[in-house]
Amino acid sequence: MNLNSIAQRLPAAAAGEQTPARTRSRRRLPAHRIGIYAFLFMAALFFLLPLYVMIVTSLKSMDEIRQGGIFALPLSATLEPWRQAWSTVCTGAACEGLRTGFRNSVAIAVPSTVLPILIGAINGYALSFWRPRYANLLFGVLMAGAFVPVQVMIYPLVRVLALAGVFGSLPAIVLVHMVFGMPMMTLLFRNYYCSVPHELFQAARVDGAGFWRIFLRIMLPMSLPIIVVAAIIQVTGVWNDYILGLVFAGRENLPMTVQLNNVINTTTGTRLYNVNMAATILTALVPLTLYFASGRWFVRGIAAGAVKG
Repeated sequence: MNLNSIAQRLPAAAAGEQTPARTRSRRRLPAHRIGIYAFLFMAALFFLLPLYVMIVTSLKSMDEIRQGGIFALPLSATLEPWRQAWSTVCTGAACEGLRTGFRNSVAIAVPSTVLPILIGAINGYALSFWRPRYANLLFGVLMAGAFVPVQVMIYPLVRVLALAGVFGSLPAIVLVHMVFGMPMMTLLFRNYYCSVPHELFQAARVDGAGFWRIFLRIMLPMSLPIIVVAAIIQVTGVWNDYILGLVFAGRENLPMTVQLNNVINTTTGTRLYNVNMAATILTALVPLTLYFASGRWFVRGIAAGAVKG
């Protein structure tokens, strides 16, 4: 072996000796990243621990619940509390479970989501591109309406809907949710459309497209991310609402949240904690499923301009 070959191998050997040290240094997490991970873990634990307790309690019998061990897994899991919560638990005078409230909540949430999103998209499109007279004033009034407490408007709305003859009906509760959801929907779509290049609108105008053609053929197909964001916000707000459903829906259209309150607060005799927990999870199942199923679209819509402007 000559000196030249030995000289060529020495740098390679030195580099090989330094590689593990460099790898170890790269694998070390900085202190701030460790702090972030610790904070995220504690936040997840804080929010998931009550859900875990609710799930395991709903799968236990009352005898097992009385033995204590709130964090313990069920020794003999049973779905009987879930069946009772869905079909036989008393929600007041009737003992038909939460299935009636589920149907009512669906009947309320679907039009109360579709109509505000559609009108909010049209408002945001008009305020972003067409700029009618007093557009900024109109937008300011809509935003002011978003900060008016619901409780302040209940009595005037009761009087107006009673005079119109629709108080205590399905159209009444849908109209109320549409009115309160309009400012937020307009804000979301207006800010989203403001991030769309204005040249696209001008090119469509040069081609002779009018208000509705541009909206239906160009803007609306581009709005899927923000539509998902708006749908998540509106469905969650409508589904979780209690006070508006209690006041405006009437006895025949009480949503699931009102019936859940009746299940928990009108129990006589032994309080069935397993049934109460199952009923609570059933009530929250739709918003949770919506978040888990469309979380990627929600983040995409927010990043695409939902909070710009």
